Amino acid sequence: PVSSTLYGSRFLTGEVGGSVTHQCFYSITPANKHDRKYWCKTAGSGVCSTIISTTGYTSKDYRERVSLEDIPQNGTFLVTMTGLKKSDTGTYRCGIGSTNSDLYIRLNLTVSADASTLEPIKLILGELHGSVTVPCPPGDTQGGEKRFWCKVGRTSCSLIANTDGYVGKNYQGRISITPRETSGAFKILINDLKKEDLGLYRCGSGRLSSRDSSRLVALQVTTASALPKRPKFLCGTAGCSLSITCHYDPKGSYEKKYLCRWKGATCSLLVDTDGFVLESYKERIQMVSGDQETGTYTVVMSHVREEDAGWYWCGAKNGHTEHTSSVKLLIQKETCSLQGPETPTLVKPTLSSPAASSTPTQRSITDLTHVMGTVTKSTVTESTSTLLPTASPSTFVTSPGEIYHQSSSGESHLLRVVLPALILLIFTTITVLILTKIKLRKETGEERNATGNLEAASIRDGVNPGKEQTMEETPRPENVRECRTDSGKCRWVFSETG
Repeated sequence: PVSSTLYGSRFLTGEVGGSVTHQCFYSITPANKHDRKYWCKTAGSGVCSTIISTTGYTSKDYRERVSLEDIPQNGTFLVTMTGLKKSDTGTYRCGIGSTNSDLYIRLNLTVSADASTLEPIKLILGELHGSVTVPCPPGDTQGGEKRFWCKVGRTSCSLIANTDGYVGKNYQGRISITPRETSGAFKILINDLKKEDLGLYRCGSGRLSSRDSSRLVALQVTTASALPKRPKFLCGTAGCSLSITCHYDPKGSYEKKYLCRWKGATCSLLVDTDGFVLESYKERIQMVSGDQETGTYTVVMSHVREEDAGWYWCGAKNGHTEHTSSVKLLIQKETCSLQGPETPTLVKPTLSSPAASSTPTQRSITDLTHVMGTVTKSTVTESTSTLLPTASPSTFVTSPGEIYHQSSSGESHLLRVVLPALILLIFTTITVLILTKIKLRKETGEERNATGNLEAASIRDGVNPGKEQTMEETPRPENVRECRTDSGKCRWVFSETG
C-alpha cells in the first residue's frame, strides 16, 4: 500500500559490481522519528525477509555491503547496497514499524551489466504555511519546450503546473515557474505550504513521460513557520488607493524585495527595491517604506481599477532562494466620498463626490500574507502592522471565507443615533419629575383640607385650633380632670387615680 506519510522512488537501477542508494521519506512525527526503520526483500511467497533495520540487525548474506542511515530531523532514511549482483534484482520494501508488513512502500531494483547512473533525489525542506524554492536542472536552452511540475504516483506523474498556463485547483495563486536561465535551468516557487504537499515530485522540460532533463524531488513539510499567519485577501475600491504590507524573515539578508502579479503559474514583476517599475504601472505603484527590524516593506498602489483584481506575490530574494507569500486582491465597484471632516465612508457611485476620499477597508482571513489596505482619493495613509496580527478600528481579522468592513465614520453614525435618544430620555425624566411634584402638591392640599376639617371639629369640642397639641398617649375619659391652657398651649390634666 501507498501511504502519504511514506514515499520514495519506485524504481532503482544499478550495474553489476556497482552500488545503489535508495532514499525513503516519511512525515516528521514523534512516532515516525523513533520507530523502527527496515529494508527487506520480497520472496515469491510474498514474505519480506529483513536485510537491515535500525534495531541493529543485518542479514548475514548482506553483511559488509548494506547500510541504513536514519536522519529523523529531515524525515529521511537512506539504504545503500554495494557490490551489486545479478541476483539482487527483485522487489524490496522500505518501511517503518515493528513488523515488515506495517507502513511501507514497494520498489523494484534492476541490476544489469550496463546501467545508467540515476541522479539522487533532491530533498527540499519547507515549513508549514511557508515557502520553498526548487531548483530544476538545465534542459532545453532554446526555450521551445514547456516546463512542468508533477507529483509522482504509482504508475504516472500527475501534472500540477506548466508554462502553458495550467495550474491545478489546489495550487491556484501559490505556485510559479520562473523564466528559463541561459543554461536552461529554472525554479519552482511554492508558498502557503500544506501538510498534503509532502511527496515525491518531478520537474523538467518536455513531456511528462520523458525522464530526460528532469529531476526527482522529495518535498518535506516540517512544523509551522515562525512567522505569524497572515490574511490572504485584500479588499480595494475602484478609483482609490491601497497599501500592501509584505513580510520576510528579519534575520535574513536579501538582495532584493519585490511585488509581482501572478497568473497561470507565472509572476510578472511590478516593482522592486532596485527601482524597477513596470511601464504600465508607472505613476501608480511604488515602494514607500521598509523596516528591517520587523521584516516588513510596504507597496502602495493608487487609482485602483477593476482589472487589478487577482493574485499578487510579495517576494524576497537571497541568492538562488526566494521567499514568497501570496495575497488575492478583490475590487469593489463603490467609489470614495467624504461626508464630513475626518469621517470618510464608502458610498455607491450615484452618491459620489469628485473631491471625495474613502475609509480604510480590508478583507482579511487567517493565512499567509498580512495586508493592511488603506483607500484614499487624494492622499495615501501608510498602514502599519506588527508581526503578530492585530485588529485596528478599521480592520477585522476573520476566519477563512469571511469578509468584514468597518467605516471610520462609525462613531459619528453612532453618535447621531444615541444623542436624540439621550435628549428624549432627559426630557421624559424632567416631565415625570414635574408631574410627580404636581401630584405631591395636590396631595398636600388634600391633607391641609383634611386638617382644616379636623380643626373645625376641635373648635366645636372646645379645643383651640390655633394651639399646638402634644399628646404622649390618648387619655381615658375617667382619668381626665380638665384641659388647661398655659401660654397658649393646651395640655391634659390627669386625675391622681389615673
